[in-house]
Amino acid sequence: MIDIPWFEIFVGSYFVWVVLACLSLLMSRRSPQATLAWIFAFIALPVVSGIYYMVFGPRRLMRRKRRYGVARAQAGAVSQHLRHTACDTRPKLTEDATGLAAVGKRLGQGEPTFADSVELLDDGDAKMKAIGAAVKEAKHHVHMEYYIWEPDDVGTRMRDDLAEAAKRGVEVRVLYDAVGSPNVSRSFWQPLVDAGAEVRAFNPLRFSIASIHFANFRTHRKIAICDGHVGFLGGINMHNPESTTRSGKNAWRDQHVMVAGEPVRKLQRLFLENWTYAGGPFMLTHKLVPLYFPSAKDGGRGTAVQILASGPDEEASALHAFLLAALSTARTRVWIETPYLIPDEPLESALRVSELRGVDVQVIVPKEGDSKLVTMASHTYCDSLHKAGIKVFQYGPPMLHAKTAIVDETVALIGTANLDNRSFRLNFEVAAAFYDKKVIARLAQRFEEDRERSKAFHRRKRGPRTQQLLESIARLTSPVL
Repeated sequence: MIDIPWFEIFVGSYFVWVVLACLSLLMSRRSPQATLAWIFAFIALPVVSGIYYMVFGPRRLMRRKRRYGVARAQAGAVSQHLRHTACDTRPKLTEDATGLAAVGKRLGQGEPTFADSVELLDDGDAKMKAIGAAVKEAKHHVHMEYYIWEPDDVGTRMRDDLAEAAKRGVEVRVLYDAVGSPNVSRSFWQPLVDAGAEVRAFNPLRFSIASIHFANFRTHRKIAICDGHVGFLGGINMHNPESTTRSGKNAWRDQHVMVAGEPVRKLQRLFLENWTYAGGPFMLTHKLVPLYFPSAKDGGRGTAVQILASGPDEEASALHAFLLAALSTARTRVWIETPYLIPDEPLESALRVSELRGVDVQVIVPKEGDSKLVTMASHTYCDSLHKAGIKVFQYGPPMLHAKTAIVDETVALIGTANLDNRSFRLNFEVAAAFYDKKVIARLAQRFEEDRERSKAFHRRKRGPRTQQLLESIARLTSPVL
């Protein structure tokens, strides 16, 4: 009988695993802190850390960009058409706003452009009413990209509105996230497909060694485009919890915005990038460009808006970098609303430094979020920021889901991203930066109304050791929350 040296095999396998894993980490050039943390994890818990790394470790999605679904022969003509139909006049901004807009441009986000109109939508019902009206008025196409789409009253009503538009001959394309919308089935979408629309799931999970980490790369956007002229973006998903009509006093507090005009051209590009990546058929020719990207030549007046986007296929982490830049320019106030307050070290430091400079830094978070793990981790950051002198407020119940920021009288942000690593580096996100005093004032008023309904966060007495341990463990998972 052969005597198999199991111990030697185990030791040898362990040694090979640690060496190969560490080489992989060193080649990826993460931060020294993250690299050392993973190395210690691989040495101490080789099996558990290996599985965890396969699912959550990779940080970049390598994909070939296909911005407009353009045939190579047509690409030059299409790009030329887009340049020639853009408005020649750019908004005149204040000195601080000009510097901040330049940061966005250098991050590859383009310059601010004029919106013909801007309407803040302060709750789910207002948003659904506005988007429903835009769908009914659409003549050529409706494009939607959503993280959460549920087969409930809200989701079904919007599906049926889209089906009616498709029956009128309007091109309807819907892109929903495969992880964020697990309950929508083929049968749910069938009436829409039967009406002539196209529906795609973004990045469905593939349980294989090569692609299981794609659980990270989600589209967390909530955007809609009608006829290339009217666009919607913000935090409001397609499900009942956003609607007071459906959920009553338990409806989430959220924020969306409707924009018309040239900024919608950027939203259109973002949608078509993800649509073609998801396998959606689309081919843009020179003759079709004006239908999807209407001319903005007649602009030159309106509200200054800069559309900012980020995703795991980009190195710059544009939304994160832009927010850091905005915090560094703040002189009087930084007001933030976010459902997930899990800042990384640079963002937490920027908030602390802003407060040390005498800036009025205030943050509103939900008292209880939609995830216990996230809530526990968030409490630890609320505690540390409060200790640093930052004013933290807890809203609700109900759940606060708005994702907004106001910096001085310089800029107001409304977007889809939470204040966490997942939004800044692992998901596809988008935000609108408004360099307009009226929009800033209206959003500031909304912040003050939410603050009135909130309670100031107070440092808690040290609770049971079990609770302390659970919160500490939750904090350790912050990079993937």
